[in-house]
Amino acid sequence: MIRVFLLDDHEVVRRGLVDLLQAGGDIEVVGESGSAQEAARRIPALRPDVAVLDARLPDGNGIDVCRDVRAVDSSIKGLILTSYEDDEALFAAIMAGASGYVLKQIRGTDLVDAVRRVASGQSLLDPAVTQRVLERIRNGVEQPRELASLTDQERRILEFVAEGLTNREIAGRMFLAEKTVKNYVSSLLAKLGLERRTQAAVLATKLLGDHPSHR
Repeated sequence: MIRVFLLDDHEVVRRGLVDLLQAGGDIEVVGESGSAQEAARRIPALRPDVAVLDARLPDGNGIDVCRDVRAVDSSIKGLILTSYEDDEALFAAIMAGASGYVLKQIRGTDLVDAVRRVASGQSLLDPAVTQRVLERIRNGVEQPRELASLTDQERRILEFVAEGLTNREIAGRMFLAEKTVKNYVSSLLAKLGLERRTQAAVLATKLLGDHPSHR
């Protein structure tokens, strides 16, 4: 059984999603909420396989919930559900470690398929889009001035942050102590003019500087 948590501030939408997801018999909705703050607290305790998260909520957004939940338990997959395409939100979702980003206009059967695919470890994010973010960080193509101030080590860590890895996971990849990674992250955020890791979406916006929708 695939365990799913639903976050959407419309109860009617949640009811419909519960019926839709559980109809196939292989998905169980183990929890639901209309509040971002409540969901961020409950999801790690319930440990679902997939959290289906509404992008915009009255008290926050599903992208921040995804980032916060994955910082606690990176085995929980995030699927962002949104009403309309938004480049900034898409890039923020990538940087929060989401496995997918789907429009609410998606057909019911396609949403069920998306949950199954994400649960099995697949990513629904367009590889070309993800690659564009990472290439700009790696190669400094049309990079914001701030990126030029990063050391090679900080740039590598920023790349892992962009992939949604937690400090612990980055430490494992780079054979560093978790505390060392935390210090590097603090340093690079300071150089980029950001206060918190959760503001990484600001960096994504800067990296998107020449995208047509931002002109």
